[in-house]
Amino acid sequence: MNTKSFFLSGIAGTIVCFLLGFLFYDLLFTDIYPENPDESMLFIFLGCLFYAFTFALIFSRWAHISTFDSGAKAGFLIGLLWSLSMNFFMYASMDVLASNFAMSIAIDTVSAAIMGGVIALVIGKTKA
Repeated sequence: MNTKSFFLSGIAGTIVCFLLGFLFYDLLFTDIYPENPDESMLFIFLGCLFYAFTFALIFSRWAHISTFDSGAKAGFLIGLLWSLSMNFFMYASMDVLASNFAMSIAIDTVSAAIMGGVIALVIGKTKA
């Protein structure tokens, strides 16, 4: 595993994840989750950081994914499975509407595909 490409791709993925979350959840689909005054941007950023570095580790160390297309496909599948898992947990413990459940899965899956593509692209461009 190339440490430089791992860190650069993880940072790029974090930025993409955070910005897509802001775009989808704060600007476009504001009705999915009710506004929470206790929301911490730091914890949201840290969630994006560790999520992106998980993808970067998988892509660079084990899967050797280094193109946008292959990263987007892998990101789509990983994102879909992760989103289903997390949304089932949230659906079981929170008051979430069924329509929001499906929309949240779609948003999270598309975001993961884009983030995965960017992470793989950065890995491909920075590996020596």
